[in-house]
Amino acid sequence: MDTCFATIPVMNSRALIDTFLVPEKTVAKAKGDGPSIDVSGAANRVFLLTLQITKIVEQESLDVSIYGSSDGAAWSPKPLLAFPQKFYAGQHPLLLDLAQQREVKFVRAHWEVSRWGRGDETPMFEFHVMLKDVPAEILQEASAEAKAMR
Repeated sequence: MDTCFATIPVMNSRALIDTFLVPEKTVAKAKGDGPSIDVSGAANRVFLLTLQITKIVEQESLDVSIYGSSDGAAWSPKPLLAFPQKFYAGQHPLLLDLAQQREVKFVRAHWEVSRWGRGDETPMFEFHVMLKDVPAEILQEASAEAKAMR
C-alpha cells in the first residue's frame, strides 16, 4: 500500500484587523481620544480608515487625527494622518500606510469639535471610526491597475 503525503501550506500567523478606533455611536461634545489599538500583529501594514458621521447639529466642525505609539503609552507629537475637517454627516474613507513605520505598534484616534453661530454653543457629533487591514492581494491588484493606467 502506497502512502501519499500532501504538502499543506502554512498560513501567515498574523491576523487581519477589523475593529473600531472610535466605537460606534460615540457622541462627542468636546475633544477626546479613542482607545489604543494594537496593530503589531496585523497581516499587513496598510489600513482602511472609515470615518462615519451619523448625527450632527448645524454650524459645527469635527477634526479627527490618528496618532501612533511604539508602546501604547507615549504618543507621536504629530498625527500620522488626519481626515480633512468635516461639517456634515457622511462616510469618509482614508488609507493609513505604516509599511515604512515599523516602530508604530499602536494607533488611536483623537478628535476636536467646534461650534459657532446662534443658540447652544456646545457641539455634538455622533460618529465612529473603523480600522480595517487591507489584504496584500488587494494592494497588489490596485498597484497593478495604477501602473497600467500610466
